[in-house]
Amino acid sequence: MAAAQETAPRLTRRRRRQLVLTGEYGIVVVVVVAVLAAADWGQIRTNFANWSIARQLFPEILTVGLKNTLVFTITGFALGLAGGLVLALMRLSSVPPYRWFGLAYIEVFRGLPALLIFVFVGTGVPLAFPGTNLPGGVYGQAALALGLVSAAYMAETIRAGIEAVPRGQMEAARTLGMSHGRAMRSIVIPQALRIVIPPLTNELVLLFKDSSLALFLGITLQQRELSKYANDVASQQGNSTPIIIAAACYLIVTIPLSYLARRLETRQKRGQR
Repeated sequence: MAAAQETAPRLTRRRRRQLVLTGEYGIVVVVVVAVLAAADWGQIRTNFANWSIARQLFPEILTVGLKNTLVFTITGFALGLAGGLVLALMRLSSVPPYRWFGLAYIEVFRGLPALLIFVFVGTGVPLAFPGTNLPGGVYGQAALALGLVSAAYMAETIRAGIEAVPRGQMEAARTLGMSHGRAMRSIVIPQALRIVIPPLTNELVLLFKDSSLALFLGITLQQRELSKYANDVASQQGNSTPIIIAAACYLIVTIPLSYLARRLETRQKRGQR
């Protein structure tokens, strides 16, 4: 009689969590297996992994597409970093017009789609300034468009980095007789840039992807970046394999950069403890 009155043991919270996780994993496995079973692998191999077409892409997809993408990205990042530093200092300036201009620039260029900036640089600048040619032609236009966009985002990142430097650093420098400008150049800004290296690395990844918008600048065959190059070949061949190869090229660059940003951020957090 006593045995009949005994109740079943209650599940512990840890055991319930394990059962829930097991159920969730089971659902995911079932969904993945169902999707894989429903896919037409013959069509996938033909249209997305055609190795005869993939071989034809090399080495031009690297010497033209990837090279131009890297050139657009690096030049745009350099302009954006220089512009972002100037804008950050304007945002922190004690002169109201400087602060207003910095704030207005950041809000406008962060609020506009990057596509509109590329269209404006490609068509609006020649109309507004007839006869003006940017150095480097399309390369200069792409660098300017990427620089205008990235400067707005980098400015806020750099401003946060400058404000993260302890005020005592500036006070100590002024006590030693340094001017405000020299103290910023020699002490505050170098420390701020070290602080913001991880987010700036993430900005570099975003610029690498945004460089695909250069196609709106009227580029030639030898100026095509990865996306444009892959899309042109895919249209000619009637096959999507070039797009998959271009995606792999993007990942080969962006994944290591993202990993580097995480490592730098982790190391920075350890140094602050």
